[in-house]
Amino acid sequence: MSETRNTVIVAPHVDDECIGCYGIISDESKSIHIVYGESPDIIRKDEALALKSEFVNIKSQHFSCHSIPPIFLNPKTTFYFPDPYFEIHPKHREWGAVGESLLRNGLDVIFYSVIMNAPYIFEVKDWLKKKKALVEMYPSQSDLWKSDAKYYLFEGRTKWMVEM
Repeated sequence: MSETRNTVIVAPHVDDECIGCYGIISDESKSIHIVYGESPDIIRKDEALALKSEFVNIKSQHFSCHSIPPIFLNPKTTFYFPDPYFEIHPKHREWGAVGESLLRNGLDVIFYSVIMNAPYIFEVKDWLKKKKALVEMYPSQSDLWKSDAKYYLFEGRTKWMVEM
């Protein structure tokens, strides 16, 4: 019998979880928890709370967190954090540094990117489904999804090796 693991995606902004980790949150074999690093405006918070179950598998969401809920800080959790080096946005780098600290303390951390300058970007297999999910889950941002393919064509995740 395999051990039950938590999967926690840290999204500095509402919608980062879908842009950078859609492949993870659409995986029906995982129960996903989202930690949002910034309090969103009411419209985007409402959109996040209404994430469509046909596209994603989210078990819980935590808003306005300035830290990771302690319940997840254990070896049974795999964390997804924005990359602290390749990401451009200061909040992404700030949260990425938190991920790096958890990794250096022995926790399981995978880094993701929401932009295409990281060296580990790959093409999304079912990009039409991802684009449709973005449009339906975050309609307030639909102009982004319609005009800029970087949001739905590519994702990237990487696992660092650190010496303890």
